[in-house]
Amino acid sequence: MAWDLFCRVIDNFGDVGVCWRLAAALGRRGIAVRLWIDDARALAWMAPAGAPGVQVVDWTDPPPDLAPGPVVVEAFGCAPPPGFVARMAQAPVAPVWINLEYLSAEAYVERSHRLRSPQFSGPGAGLAKWFFYPGFTPATGGLLQDLPDDLAGPAGQPAAAAWARARGWAAAPGERTVTLFCYANPALPALLQVLAAQPTLLRVAPGPVQAQLDTLALPATLRRIDLPRVPQADFDRLLASADPATDLNVVRGEDSFVRAQLCSGAPFLWQAYPQDDGAHGPKIDAFLDRYLAGADAPLATAVRAAFHAVNGLAPVPAALPAQAGWAAAQARWRAALRRQDDLVSQLTRFVTQAQAESR
Repeated sequence: MAWDLFCRVIDNFGDVGVCWRLAAALGRRGIAVRLWIDDARALAWMAPAGAPGVQVVDWTDPPPDLAPGPVVVEAFGCAPPPGFVARMAQAPVAPVWINLEYLSAEAYVERSHRLRSPQFSGPGAGLAKWFFYPGFTPATGGLLQDLPDDLAGPAGQPAAAAWARARGWAAAPGERTVTLFCYANPALPALLQVLAAQPTLLRVAPGPVQAQLDTLALPATLRRIDLPRVPQADFDRLLASADPATDLNVVRGEDSFVRAQLCSGAPFLWQAYPQDDGAHGPKIDAFLDRYLAGADAPLATAVRAAFHAVNGLAPVPAALPAQAGWAAAQARWRAALRRQDDLVSQLTRFVTQAQAESR
């Protein structure tokens, strides 16, 4: 029977982006998945061809009356329907119930990963829910590392660059490329002035940043291309096409944040999801503490200042960090991540272990 993966789309596309990558990665490993989703419209461009082994279930109210599979994954705490949970509790063999949490580099992730939460009340009384935390260290659940085949190995960047040129998305001679995929950002005008110090092609992803740029007059040294919505594999190629020696990726949220680290050797800036209580600040610093470990002090200071600036935590500096040192730090970090155990491998092993212990 298929695993059940539940996803609610909150406001942007990060939730469905992560869930689709997980579902497709499981499908590639021979595990059938039913992806329950309350708003599947983004899949029309994110995954137009679908994926082997993945069935999309329209999560309606009331929901379809389906029997639970052997594994139930709720993404980011979106509780399955009560009737479905009741059927989980009544099953002859209780499914392994997993809450796949948000990604963070904060210390609590290592403490909380794989914790068991017995359910004492409600329709799931008698079941146990397990917390599974993605992360950046071996003591966490790891990252979704699956890459398109053409991006694997040292030929990945040249292949991605050729892919971008074929679509007219490559820099002209003498230009660098900056890919912008971010939320509406008060720091953007000042960042554009910094970027204007040299000829730059802005590859602008659909969404709030395109709308914001429509309200701004670009300096003459900046050239803008508005990109269409593309499938996930093509978004990976877009990031991978950036030249580590010259280019920059600006990403947001969770899914594109991870892809910028795994797909590309170019430096990146991350705009975390802004939170009214400022909780995104410690989240950013916790990541930077890991990302910049071992970097020399001037580079670490400059990169931290740039990350803070795009997140509204500090003024935009007069210049970006030195490209060569930044790209070297990115290369070290990327190589370290790729050596770690990926999330799908860890998740499937965890499920096998939990099923064995419950017998």
